[in-house]
Amino acid sequence: MPAPLLLDLSHTCHTRARTGIQRVARSLRAALAEEAVVITHDPHRACWRELEPWEQENLTVDAAAPKRGAQWPLLARLRGRTHRLVGSTNAPLPANSGVLVPEVFSPRVARALPVVFAATPGPRVALFHDAIALVYPELTPTKTVARFPAYLVELLGFDGIAAVSEDSRDALIDYWQWLGVKNPPPVQTIPLGIDAQPATDPGEDSPPPDGAKPVVLSIGSIEGRKNHLALLEACEQLWSSGDQFELHLIGLAHPQTGAAALERIHALQAQGRPLRYDGPVSDAAVGAAYARSTFTVYPSLMEGFGLPVLESLRHAKPCICSAWGALGESAYGGGCIALETVDAPTLAHAMASLLHSPERVDQLATAAHGRTFRTWWDYTSELRAWMKLLRRR
Repeated sequence: MPAPLLLDLSHTCHTRARTGIQRVARSLRAALAEEAVVITHDPHRACWRELEPWEQENLTVDAAAPKRGAQWPLLARLRGRTHRLVGSTNAPLPANSGVLVPEVFSPRVARALPVVFAATPGPRVALFHDAIALVYPELTPTKTVARFPAYLVELLGFDGIAAVSEDSRDALIDYWQWLGVKNPPPVQTIPLGIDAQPATDPGEDSPPPDGAKPVVLSIGSIEGRKNHLALLEACEQLWSSGDQFELHLIGLAHPQTGAAALERIHALQAQGRPLRYDGPVSDAAVGAAYARSTFTVYPSLMEGFGLPVLESLRHAKPCICSAWGALGESAYGGGCIALETVDAPTLAHAMASLLHSPERVDQLATAAHGRTFRTWWDYTSELRAWMKLLRRR
């Protein structure tokens, strides 16, 4: 068996949040299995090392997390600092065939990456997810906007970049060209996979009975560029016109860019509108929500990939989303209503077309059911094959 990859999950192994990048990181770890050794940079011990049991647990638990940030138990912090005080910070990394970094890494991790690069004879590869911080800085957390230009320059130190969509690839290459970079690493588009089978929890919810009020589901973090304000306005227009349906929202709210949408959610609930907001939930609960829904809406202005679109289709649930960028790539192939704009009137019109036509819902569901979806095994197989072709720079 060939030597495994080093898989850097320095952030994901210290949080139970299930935002997009964390889900990608956990899915990669599961799909690679014994082909990867997960490592982390320990800031308290000031070294790279393999994971401890509590960190491994964070990669496998299916539970909702109320916060995105990394959490280090007091005992783990003290243990790391003790190692530093006694001069025992060395933790040699195992023999390996390359390094894969699927996260948007922090400045601290960036400064430590040369140590990992020196410990591998194989290619050093990073995943590139999106350039949203460049396109929509006003809808992106200020810390992310400030950090992003340096991160894009740090990616130049890798041997190859695996972009999750053609849109993301083009954005990264365009930025490097704007900087005047003469010899960038190769950037390859390798679309992400999704779970082979829908995760469901039959005890949580079940499909609504015939004649029940339709359920419109929207899954995604409550943050500015996800465009929930437009969705909520569209729903209010439809409710005011007499349309009968329930809006079901799932996702962790960002305290900065999601505050306005969260306030609007609470105001609509106070008015008695049929709006259910669950916050972050487990994968099993997400699967149950898909089973209960009539169709989904993903109103995001921009994504690097758009996992919820494909996951909705994987559950044979039609999805309303943008026709542009990576979302358009995911929508192509059937099962979606892809919109030229995702403002409130356009969203309301698209939703009404499905609420008033069960036949149209069935047609789109049939198209979604007929699609073929890449699994995470497909994704990792293509990624590993491409990595073997890379040369050290």
